[in-house]
Amino acid sequence: MDVIFKIKINEKIFLKDPEESELGRKIVKNGLLLINKIGFENFTFKKLAMSVKTTEATVYRYFENKHRLLVYLITWYWSYLEHKVVFNTNNISNPQIKIKKIIELLINPTITGTNSEYINEKDAYDLVMQEGSKAYLTNHINSDNKNQLFKPYKDLCSRFANIILEQNPKYKYPRSLATTIIEMSHSQKFFMKNLPSLTDFSKEKTEKKLIEFLEHLLFQTIK
Repeated sequence: MDVIFKIKINEKIFLKDPEESELGRKIVKNGLLLINKIGFENFTFKKLAMSVKTTEATVYRYFENKHRLLVYLITWYWSYLEHKVVFNTNNISNPQIKIKKIIELLINPTITGTNSEYINEKDAYDLVMQEGSKAYLTNHINSDNKNQLFKPYKDLCSRFANIILEQNPKYKYPRSLATTIIEMSHSQKFFMKNLPSLTDFSKEKTEKKLIEFLEHLLFQTIK
């Protein structure tokens, strides 16, 4: 049985909370699917409005621009992933097992049956893998950061870093390693599927080999 839950999103990301109306939820759901289908560069609110059967002006009542919608979706995923990390490591005392579980969660987006009523985990994972960096690689990163738009990502990295310190309390760079593993989990999987010559997984193209690589990298680094 799926567990349905709601994630509280930073109110500075949207103009009108999309969770409060059926139309708002459709805008978010269809926006996610459309960005994944045609890419963020080709995505427009006009195209989104057509898919939802509403007006472009209505979409703008919920989000200031398409980047804010992207940040909303990316933020949802990081909050969701942290929830999964807590859920799947809560009763584990061995930090090494915790780390392996986190890496597995980073690579395989459907391990648990927890989901949102209108955002599909696999779709959100694909968005993060393909478009995630565009959420913060902007010239307004400082103001976005001041408004704490990336707090869910920071919280996830901090939690991961603390578990790395459980494994080796003397390791000097837990936050840098945590963010590196998280980012690499998505970039290497993207390369494996689209630019295989940039990885060592061109033949198998399996998540298992990628998981083994990330585990090897992390544990050899903190050894």
